[in-house]
This record gives sequence, C-alpha cells and structure tokens, in this order.
Amino acid sequence: MHDDLSTILEPGMFVRAPDTPDWGLGQVQSNIGGKITVNFENEGKLVLDARHIRLNIVYLD
Repeated sequence: MHDDLSTILEPGMFVRAPDTPDWGLGQVQSNIGGKITVNFENEGKLVLDARHIRLNIVYLD
C-alpha cells in the first residue's frame, strides 16, 4: 500500500505517476473519498484509487 495522498491532494495541484511516466504531467480535478480524478497531458482524464497508485506532487515555478 502506498502513502495515502488523498488527505492532501486538492483540485488544481499537479502530480506525476512515477510508475507510468508516459502519462506526463497531471492536474488534479477532484478528490472524493480517496478517488482522485486527474487529467494527464498524454493519457487524459483518469479516476485513480489513492490506495493503489503512487503519485508525486509537482511544484511548478
């Protein structure tokens, strides 16, 4: 089980999924009950279960 980011991820934040780098940069659209909707630049909109996927927060300048 990965660290549960669902407690801190908010709409508008940017993330990457390090296990699937080809998805590219993603922006969080919603976070409801551990289901995180992210719009990735190369994969489109996905609904992810925070318990089963690793996401890294990206801080843009």
